[in-house]
Amino acid sequence: MNRSAPKLPRDSQRIVFIQSTWHRDIVDRAREAFIEEAGRLGIEPQSIDVIEVPGAFEIPLHAKLLAKSGAYAGVVACGFVVDGGIYRHEFVADAVISGLMRVQLETEVPVFSVVLTPQHFHEHEQHRKFFFDHFVLKGKEAAHACVQTLASLDMILNASPPRRVSA
Repeated sequence: MNRSAPKLPRDSQRIVFIQSTWHRDIVDRAREAFIEEAGRLGIEPQSIDVIEVPGAFEIPLHAKLLAKSGAYAGVVACGFVVDGGIYRHEFVADAVISGLMRVQLETEVPVFSVVLTPQHFHEHEQHRKFFFDHFVLKGKEAAHACVQTLASLDMILNASPPRRVSA
């Protein structure tokens, strides 16, 4: 993780953090870490809006509508897709991640994913503790990625057009 992230442009807009409420106690950790680290990097906590959805499957539509609103410079998506034993969680994870990629390419608003999908997750203390801590790390990494990406996009979008070199 790069600790010397560039500063956000002064006129940057708000950030929206969309999180699923499935396994809330674990997912909340990423949101808390994101907001804390983003604050350390210069994003005021009051400029981060939080939207909750029932599960990860609902995140891409919310991300698209919020990105298209023009109110947000970036969208952070956070969820925990686990094997429930009834369905193949890989399908849900793939749909969510593919949907998020389409959102950013269609809207040109960067989307940062903290949607994690472990191969195996069991409701015992060892797995819960591991993911509880891991979501903290991923929240901090998302804050760094957000600040770095918004700064580089600002540089690209506000750069002078390239000069033509005549032969």
